[in-house]
Parts: sequence; C-alpha cells; structure tokens
Amino acid sequence: MEGFVSRESNRIIFAGAELQADFKPGGLLAWVGAGPDGKPMTYVRGKVLRFEPPKVFQYTFAMGQNDKASRATIELVPETEATKVTVTHDEWAEDDPTYSACADGWPRILSRLKRCLRPGRHSSPIDTRWEWSEIFRPAVCAKLARDTGN
Repeated sequence: MEGFVSRESNRIIFAGAELQADFKPGGLLAWVGAGPDGKPMTYVRGKVLRFEPPKVFQYTFAMGQNDKASRATIELVPETEATKVTVTHDEWAEDDPTYSACADGWPRILSRLKRCLRPGRHSSPIDTRWEWSEIFRPAVCAKLARDTGN
C-alpha cells in the first residue's frame, strides 16, 4: 500500500501531485499539484471508504471541479513471487465527463508504480491487474483490455 500513499511514490506515479489524506473512513483526500499557472490546484478529491493497510485502499474519486464521484479500489494480495495489485474503478455516472481521462490515466499510473517499486528496492515485485467496471461504454472497455493485456 506504501506505493500508493507515500509522498515519494505519489510524486512519481501521479505526475508530481501530492496526496493529502486523512486515512480513516469518511476522511477527506486530495491529490494537489501545480496547475498550468504554477499555482496549487486539486486534481482529484474524494473521501476514504476503506483503508486497511497493506491490503485495501478504497475511496471516492472526483476529478477537478466535477461533482460526479466514482469509486476506486486498490487491492494488494501477496503471491509466491510477487504482490498482485488490482485496481477497480467503478460506480461511474453515465454522463461523467472524466471517464475518458481516467481510462487513459490508470494504465500509466500502474506502469509508473511498477517502475517505482522495482525488484531490489522492495521485498517483492508487483503484478498489476486492471479491472474497469463500466456498463455504458463497452468500446472503451474493449480498448482498455487490448491496451493493458487483460
């Protein structure tokens, strides 16, 4: 779970944004970084739903000024030679304008996480799994499955 919540990892995997969070159910969280004008801006905000290190981190997810929140769940499961990381991003509103940005973002985030937690730096390599729960946009889901190998 450290890879998703540490200050160092967040700057790498979330392109310089810093995670500000109260890691208890109902606690607020936000990824804050420099905006185009150099001033701080909130990229993602939400509320912690579950935080059970080192296994589960679940939170609501609203990007920018969007008032439609979806849900992101990160699960870590130790396996024989790796830690399996499963990200499920679901509960999307049909007309959520941030869906496309997230569809492109998660594969990049997981790729950065894999580089950040390379073998040798931590006790075990990671094996990422991607799940995209969406009933309204099957074409995007098919593209994600092709792009991520799932």
